[in-house]
Amino acid sequence: MPATISFPVATPGGPRTARVVHERRGAGRPLVLLHGIGHHWQAWQPVLDILAVDRDVIAVDLPGFGASERLPDGIPYDVDGVIPVLGALFEALGVERPDVAGNSLGGLLALELGRAGLVRSVTALAPARFWTEAERRYAFGVLSAMRAGARALPPPVVAWLARGAAGRAALTGTIYARPGRRSPAAVVAETRALREAPGFRATLAAGSTGLFTHDIPDIPVTIAWGTRDRVLPRRQGVRAKRVIPGARLVRLPGCGHVPMNDDPALVARVILDGSS
Repeated sequence: MPATISFPVATPGGPRTARVVHERRGAGRPLVLLHGIGHHWQAWQPVLDILAVDRDVIAVDLPGFGASERLPDGIPYDVDGVIPVLGALFEALGVERPDVAGNSLGGLLALELGRAGLVRSVTALAPARFWTEAERRYAFGVLSAMRAGARALPPPVVAWLARGAAGRAALTGTIYARPGRRSPAAVVAETRALREAPGFRATLAAGSTGLFTHDIPDIPVTIAWGTRDRVLPRRQGVRAKRVIPGARLVRLPGCGHVPMNDDPALVARVILDGSS
């Protein structure tokens, strides 16, 4: 069952308390999982039990998403604001320099954690900020349209759509190559998470400028991209490899932007190989 952890964080107005919901399973070396914008920890559910065979797996609802509270006042939803909060979260969880895997926004945060020396390895699945300006505008348009749709559809309509494969494809086909694999309950829950995320707008605004331009030479880095990613085209992985020459670049055949659902066994293997 998910748990809530409270921990102190520094803000311009003094110490405040952050509260983050997380799911923790398994035993072994700690592995933290970070989801994308508008999602929640359950994005990792297809791979959790596989990873938990060998690892102490911690899937996090990022602040302002899922069931976690929004960031305390004074902390921005940009990298400079979120990375120290995640560092404080690691300390509160009792994990020192865990391995980390992230998807999309979570992939960017995983890379930034690696750059900050807070983790021992990074696996980034379709990480943000390796785009051109045209690609960024397209991706933000797609995400904004998904958010608008989630907010416009009454919950009973979402539940009705989620009962059929065609409806699940309409609701989630942008991020999954195989949306029919999602359960109706999962689709309803992630549509609600997207609709209600208080951090969505500020996070999107914070990502409107800047690219990831830093090498991470001192730890293992894996960059993985689905061949059917409809949000961030896989050519961005080639750019990521140029920025981080020592990274392992992995192709995820038949997978969409959130590949954990499309091929759980492959994604779990990529994460475990990258953090072994």
